[in-house]
Amino acid sequence: MTRTPRMQQIETLLADDPDDAFLRYGLAMEYSSQGDDATAVKLLRELIDLDPHQPYIPAFLMCGQALARLGKETEAAKVLKQGIAAATRTGTPEALHSRGEMQGLLATVE
Repeated sequence: MTRTPRMQQIETLLADDPDDAFLRYGLAMEYSSQGDDATAVKLLRELIDLDPHQPYIPAFLMCGQALARLGKETEAAKVLKQGIAAATRTGTPEALHSRGEMQGLLATVE
């Protein structure tokens, strides 16, 4: 797969700020939109592991979706359960909204 100009732009920005969760998420979404779910999963797992105490909650949902598209439902369920727990701990309205989406997806992959 050829890297898109958007991927190259995000990678350049990440070189200056490798811990930027939003940029990492954006890069993973670019790979996913290009049909490279395996790379998207790798990047999303790295993002999830970046800060276990303050995880980037949307990464769990997107990782679960990508794993499900790859036919890896057991792995998807595991990531979604981790995300649901993280969203519950975070407790913000946005996190709780994501938790609901993760719960819905979990019901379809289990």
